[in-house]
Amino acid sequence: MNKTVNINLAGIFFHIDENAYSKLQRYLEAIKRSFTDSQGRSEILLDIEARIAELFNERIKNEKQVISIKEVEEVITIMGQPEDYIVDEEIFEDEPQPRQSSQSTRKLFRDTDNAYIGGVSSGLGHYFDVDPLWIRLAWVLLFVFGGAGFLIYILLWILMPTAKTTAEKLSMSGKPVNITNIEQKVKEGFSSVKESLDEVADKVKQKDFSKVGDKVQSTSKSFFDALGNIIMFFFKVFAKFIGIILIITGISTLITLVIAFFTVGIADVINIPGVDMVGFFNSSGVPIWLISLLLIFAIGIPFFFLFYLGLKILINNLKSIGNIAKYTLTGLWIFSIIALSIIGVREGLSYQDKASFIKTDTIESLSSNDTIVLRMVQNDFYSNSFRRSYRFEKIYNKNGEKILMSQSVRLIVRSTTDSVVKIKVEKIARGIEYNKAKQRAENIIYNYKVEDNNIMLDNYFTIDRKDKIKNQHVKVTVYLPESSVLYADSNTYNYHSNDSRYFDILDHGMEEHFLKIIKNDVICLDCPKDENYKIDINIKDADSEFKLDEDGLQIKNADVNIKVNREGVSGEDEDIQVKIDSNGIEIKSKDN
Repeated sequence: MNKTVNINLAGIFFHIDENAYSKLQRYLEAIKRSFTDSQGRSEILLDIEARIAELFNERIKNEKQVISIKEVEEVITIMGQPEDYIVDEEIFEDEPQPRQSSQSTRKLFRDTDNAYIGGVSSGLGHYFDVDPLWIRLAWVLLFVFGGAGFLIYILLWILMPTAKTTAEKLSMSGKPVNITNIEQKVKEGFSSVKESLDEVADKVKQKDFSKVGDKVQSTSKSFFDALGNIIMFFFKVFAKFIGIILIITGISTLITLVIAFFTVGIADVINIPGVDMVGFFNSSGVPIWLISLLLIFAIGIPFFFLFYLGLKILINNLKSIGNIAKYTLTGLWIFSIIALSIIGVREGLSYQDKASFIKTDTIESLSSNDTIVLRMVQNDFYSNSFRRSYRFEKIYNKNGEKILMSQSVRLIVRSTTDSVVKIKVEKIARGIEYNKAKQRAENIIYNYKVEDNNIMLDNYFTIDRKDKIKNQHVKVTVYLPESSVLYADSNTYNYHSNDSRYFDILDHGMEEHFLKIIKNDVICLDCPKDENYKIDINIKDADSEFKLDEDGLQIKNADVNIKVNREGVSGEDEDIQVKIDSNGIEIKSKDN
């Protein structure tokens, strides 16, 4: 078994087996010998080591993994053999470049070496392999038409990293990061610096040194550099503010989720008094604590990454949480989403079938000759208001057992040709299949009682918490014989809010009145009388002039008979007749 040694490449330590270490050392020594007389030798070697370290990092899964000879050979294949590039630079200056050992894809960086403002356009030009001039013209058009270009440019300036190392600059141009290109890039940099120094030296020889110094000092920063620094300052402040917002949002959500988990999920496990959610949902049978945990993962993990992003914005050198943690959290999030989706689908399917359980009772003691009082009755132990509600509440029965209570009770009053009162109670529920819905409806507990002429209906019903809430509600239909009299208590108002499809003869506003039941309707016996008048005008002469407008009635050259009919609630007519002719006006009524 080979021994394991540690090696330091560009400040990063790797575990490598003995054979691989020997091969890598020989390779690095060959590279050093290749650049013995090269300009920028130390920079070239540092960049090569940094590139090798980057390639090793791409191939190891964790910090404890040992690099084998396989990984070393793969890196050497990418970087190329140093023997291929030992050439005389002056003699073979015009010769074709050596064969590239690997291909590389372009990466998006800001090119600050060729920047006018922030290097965004130059970086995009490298990435899309177009002249940066066209990119800059596109920015100008976006600035002029709509102004969106300014915001996009600033966002790219903030988000795009700067190409600082030789490897990053090569990746930006789409060139393979190997020995040849690293060497060439470094030498280009040295040549550029040398040319700049030579240019400055020539100017110093030609001009007065102090004037050149003043010129260099005054032009050391261009207008765009200064403007760019100012803009970057404000946007860095803005970015820090965004980071703070992300941190506050993320940590607040995480704390809320944890508190909710301990008050709902854990409370359900250890049965804390006053906390109960089982009856409210969860047809799948999955424990509430597990659903709470899945919700924490589904909601909390994205907000954790939001919190982590805020920290990254505020802290430049924040240590990464590592790929293992990232992949684990992402896997948990995906699993939670899938699990909650399955539970949600099953919960939705539990409402697909509807069933009713109907029971009709005949009240022999109440007939068409009776005055019937109808009222809702509450149980102070369960409910304390007279208002129909679809909401369920957790209560305790007389035995101290947890049950669920609702005031979803609908009252309907109808007429009947039978001589006695009938009360129909329809209990309704839903379920994943008809039989389960039927059983759930039958399990609804609802009561009423009749005392003397009083029908007292409970304004609530209860269910067992094991039945769970599945749209349970109750419809109570009271059939009253024709010719009987109904007196509805005011507390029935909220329970018979029905539209026409229910054929309810008890309308709002009829409470606290005596109502005579007729076929599909009622007649109020103690309501204020509404007097309606009907006027009939009979003109015998066809050549007469007749005009009726807002100014009144005008009649010329005619014999007119006018009949005024007043209809009371009793249905009896009170007639008034008015006759107008050449003899004058004659008015007659029943009394005179």
